[in-house]
Amino acid sequence: MNKIEKNLFPLYEFAVNRAGVGIHAVDRSGRTVIYNDKMKAIEGLELEEVGDRSILELFNFDQEESTLLKVLQSGMDKLNVKQTYWNRKGHEITTINDTYPVFHDGGLVGAVEIARDVTALERFVLHPMRKNSDPVTFNQIVAASDEMKTVVSTARKASGTKLPVLLIGESGTGKDLLAESIHYEASPANGRFLTLHCHQSDAELINRLDDDLTISEPFTLFCERIDLLSISLQQKLFTFLKNSTQNDRQFIASIGDDPVELIAKGSLLKDLYYFFASFTIRISPLRKRKEDIVPFVTTYFARRRERFGNSLVGITKEVEELFLRYDWPGNMRELEFLLDEISSLATTETVVTYEMLPLHFRLKIDGMGDTPTQAVNFIVNPEKELMPLDRYLKEAEEYYLQKAMKLHDDNITKTANALGMSRQNLQYRLRKLKNGR
Repeated sequence: MNKIEKNLFPLYEFAVNRAGVGIHAVDRSGRTVIYNDKMKAIEGLELEEVGDRSILELFNFDQEESTLLKVLQSGMDKLNVKQTYWNRKGHEITTINDTYPVFHDGGLVGAVEIARDVTALERFVLHPMRKNSDPVTFNQIVAASDEMKTVVSTARKASGTKLPVLLIGESGTGKDLLAESIHYEASPANGRFLTLHCHQSDAELINRLDDDLTISEPFTLFCERIDLLSISLQQKLFTFLKNSTQNDRQFIASIGDDPVELIAKGSLLKDLYYFFASFTIRISPLRKRKEDIVPFVTTYFARRRERFGNSLVGITKEVEELFLRYDWPGNMRELEFLLDEISSLATTETVVTYEMLPLHFRLKIDGMGDTPTQAVNFIVNPEKELMPLDRYLKEAEEYYLQKAMKLHDDNITKTANALGMSRQNLQYRLRKLKNGR
């Protein structure tokens, strides 16, 4: 780099980080070399998290392939492409991308993606949340525990008042289902259920409320996770809500933590909390109401049999005991996703056995004993010097994937499902290990 280029570098860096669009550049191998501040905000990651990992290790693209990888493979532009994917923290992201190959001295050296975040706009749903299934009602909520019986009873009372409702609970506890049940318990048949997903919402989304919600018909607006909005956007939302109260409108919000703590930390606007606090309903995490686990499993399989004709009816005593011991950090949503995964691979089985549990879940529960399970010492020998970390991780990954493939008879689809990744991601990792030998 000559002197002029050195003098210009701070200007380039400043411009890239102040740009109003996300910028992600990778080299020929797919390793990140530029990841600006806007892209960090869109994807919820830091440069340190992406620097030494490939795109497929960081994100789950489901059935779609990364536009950056497509451009690296084809050497051709891909413009105005909408892409929905999930980062390693499980956050859904939707962007519209312009992606360009970068050539130097006649050869491809990498690719640059310019991304516009439309996550919030895509998730602002002006229709019932479930397009392809029946509305959720209180009768469909599993409430075997005393805690959930109290929650449902309080929610029924709230549905008859039309007062604002605040739902408090960890992610995955079913706050969205409870909000929808309140709506369908009280609203006229033609009333609409609208959801404002506050994750990564921006001013444009909040401003749309004034334009989109000038409808005269009854509706319920569910503001999911208002504590994820910036304080300035919470103020905008509060102003809209304060000016929109009518008898035929129901406003429901959810937060993920104790409101007093959120207000103290500056994550929740006090005025917005007071607006919704007429009816406050706390939903306990699943680990504190494990009486709901088995009834939920039974109900899940009954509904799936009715809809898809599956043969599963329940779980063995061994699996039941494991489910009751596990803490379910993802709450009811984690349990439902696990049952989805099991059901999709089941054929003629009628009960779920330990062997039918996905490998990633078995690895979690195998380490739940009082004495942690000791991993096979296949890499580190305490009598020898430690090997470099990157080599250790590579050998550990190779060992783990080989065991997983063998367990599922070298079936890519079953192994990918068991490991909680896409087929494309698993195939990429296997190719990478094979080529790196």
